[in-house]
Amino acid sequence: MSSVRTPRRGGRVRALAGALGPARARLGRALRAGRELVVTRLGPPLGVISPIGWTLLAAAVVCWVVGLRLHLTELTVLAAVLTVPLLVAGVFILGRSAYRVTMDLSSTRVVVGERALGTIEVMNDSSRAMLPARIELAVGGATAQFLVPRLAPERAHEEIFAIPTRRREVLVVGPVRSVRDDPLGLMRRQVTWARAQEVYVHPRTARLDGFETGYLRDLEGTPSSALSSSDIAFHALREYVSGDDRRHVHWRTTARTGRLMVRQFEETRRSHVVVALGNVGVHFAGEAEFELAVSVAASLAAQTLREEKELTALSVDARLSARTYRSLMDDYTLAATVRARHGLRDLARTASESAPSASAVMLVVGSGATVTELAAATSELPVGVIAVAVRCVDGASVRRSHLGGLEIVDVGAIEHLPRALRAVAR
Repeated sequence: MSSVRTPRRGGRVRALAGALGPARARLGRALRAGRELVVTRLGPPLGVISPIGWTLLAAAVVCWVVGLRLHLTELTVLAAVLTVPLLVAGVFILGRSAYRVTMDLSSTRVVVGERALGTIEVMNDSSRAMLPARIELAVGGATAQFLVPRLAPERAHEEIFAIPTRRREVLVVGPVRSVRDDPLGLMRRQVTWARAQEVYVHPRTARLDGFETGYLRDLEGTPSSALSSSDIAFHALREYVSGDDRRHVHWRTTARTGRLMVRQFEETRRSHVVVALGNVGVHFAGEAEFELAVSVAASLAAQTLREEKELTALSVDARLSARTYRSLMDDYTLAATVRARHGLRDLARTASESAPSASAVMLVVGSGATVTELAAATSELPVGVIAVAVRCVDGASVRRSHLGGLEIVDVGAIEHLPRALRAVAR
């Protein structure tokens, strides 16, 4: 007698799951298509209704449904009263915008404390007069509004605006939108005309007098008062001393005087300055102190560029662009504090590796930088380099001190920097 095998339960489950798989996939595709339809087709029309408008619309719908279903005249009348403002608001936002809006910024780079100036022009391109309108300009997290009067055909209206700058940042100006709304604020329709633009608010800098930033021997440098036995700038002849290179013996003078004479040269030098911003967050007592440090570093770097000396600009987390003044100030605009356990030491090591032939390293640090950290940073610098640490202490007076081969000068305001550097140069 043959036995009939019944399929295992696990096999039935797998078969059911296999059958439901395609259906689940079709359902997912249908849901995604429905969501895209709502976002692309219904999103813009529904987006014109404000939160107050949605509240009023919901109240009107409830009153209509309950009033008609329960035959309550009071609720039906209330529903009609609530519906009228919605219909009036819809009339306010109807119509096409037949004008053109452009925004022009006079400069996309300003310094903290200056005003960023710009203009907005509204042009009526249609053949009919344009009703008064409102233009909104987004500036960072705020919004500025401009009222445009009635414009005749082919006429333009221009608005000049000024943006005050109080701190170093990249300020996003724009976009420019035209706005239509009703007096009750139930509906709001806006059209974007001009794209957003970035305005770099550069740190304040101090104009520094020419200051000595250290020199090293270099065949492509300029002559100095230091004398050398091997260089390219000829200075004079002197008598031979044991150890001199015989290739520099001047044989004609030797034959005439009967003594061995060698050429002596003026040592040529060049200046390669490293400006290192120690942007370690725990080293600064507050935001004002860090802003002072950024201004000091930017001032030192800018002066180095003006004097056409070689510059390497660094921070703990980045190497700044020193190709042009503009790119350098843009990078200082983006500077921010970081968390780093051995920030100054790592910064000095990076400076030594990036510019091994540097003649001077200017460390810009906060008031929280300890003597131990400064000593550890100095030990990473190349031998013979001129090392100066500018310690930014908000409100402090200029004070000079030494730590081994490191010159330390305290600065309390950006206006004190020229005097502080003159004190170091003495």
